[in-house]
Amino acid sequence: ELTLPGFQHDVCSAIHPMVEGSPFLGDLPLSEHGLRLVHPEIPLGHAITPEQAVFAHRDIAETAAGLGTDGGRYQVVMSRMVENWPLIRDHVLGPILRFPAHPIALGRFGLAALRPATRSGFSTTEAKALFAGNAAHAFLPLERPLTSSFGYFLLVAAHRYGWPAVVGGSGRLADALSSILTSHGGVITTGWRVENLDELPPRKITLLDLDPSGFAKLAGNRLPAGYHRKVTNFRRGPAAFKLDYALSAPVPWRNPDLAKAGTVHVGGTLGEVAASERAAWNGEISEEPFMLVVQPTLFDPSRAPAGKHTLWVYGHVPHGSDHDFTKAIERRLERFAPGFADTVLARRATTPSGLENYNPNYVGGDITGGAHTLAQLVFRPFPARDPYSTPIDGGFLCSASTPPGAGTHGMCGHLAATSALRWIRR
Repeated sequence: ELTLPGFQHDVCSAIHPMVEGSPFLGDLPLSEHGLRLVHPEIPLGHAITPEQAVFAHRDIAETAAGLGTDGGRYQVVMSRMVENWPLIRDHVLGPILRFPAHPIALGRFGLAALRPATRSGFSTTEAKALFAGNAAHAFLPLERPLTSSFGYFLLVAAHRYGWPAVVGGSGRLADALSSILTSHGGVITTGWRVENLDELPPRKITLLDLDPSGFAKLAGNRLPAGYHRKVTNFRRGPAAFKLDYALSAPVPWRNPDLAKAGTVHVGGTLGEVAASERAAWNGEISEEPFMLVVQPTLFDPSRAPAGKHTLWVYGHVPHGSDHDFTKAIERRLERFAPGFADTVLARRATTPSGLENYNPNYVGGDITGGAHTLAQLVFRPFPARDPYSTPIDGGFLCSASTPPGAGTHGMCGHLAATSALRWIRR
């Protein structure tokens, strides 16, 4: 209850395209442990102007129908990617530098994914905007190589799995995972802040859901000087500025079809999305930040009192910024949804420093575990044969700073645990 009693908000992620599509989470009996997913009528809408929007539907053909002359190309490209996804899924959701099981399928995806999102090959305003909004999840200037990989990945997920939310809030996913662990004899201890690895009980393996700097603080002088230098040079990405709202009514979008979408990108044209992402990367204050909006109570009314609603919003802003983006975000919402201000019962703003205070992994408000530069995507977090191992015997990183990076997919932990098991066998 971040705003008012009876209003349940997602503190972190709100929409989970990979819960069913992850090789790890998708194989867990989550529903047997209380997890229920709910799918909005439309996974994603992208607001281009107050009147004009473009939509990613579950159905590829229905999406293509809204893309004008790009519709045919979109249908061909996305149909092939969705069909081939089972062949490349394990490689995409893992370290990049390894031999693929299906090199032809991966090569086709890789050739498209390598491009900057500004050179996607689409020509219509609608297709370019839809693709740009998905590629912007990279938190990078869209002129950078590999930004297209984020666009294709999230659109494949929308068509193959949808973009669902968790009934009752994302905390129910944590509850289900906890229930599975304890059913296998696991024990969870909370309320114990670990300041040094020596505080932990005797163990063979330590899995650390920490960014490199957090790990270095716990390990102290156990780490060689060279590793500390790598940690110092690890690049952080832009930040998020988050707003949670309690509303008296749904968002009054000028384009009423946006009320059918679980997630709305308020980004404008490709050029506008690219400009706002470039500004955030360069440390510049933009009065029109790229915004992600989730309206969960439209399809999960259990989260608010009858007739009331919650809204989840964040904008991409410069790393470590102390600027209050509330007015800029609300001006933009008011432009696309006139009368929005009249629906606000309460709000809670979380700055980049507030995000870091909540979770020290979010250094400077970077919720991605480190910038998605070309080097830090290929060698995440550092160049190494095993990206999960550390200089400490039995110590393994399993945070979003390891492959495949941020997202609710569980693969960082799964792959780190696999690495740990190999270490034990050796």
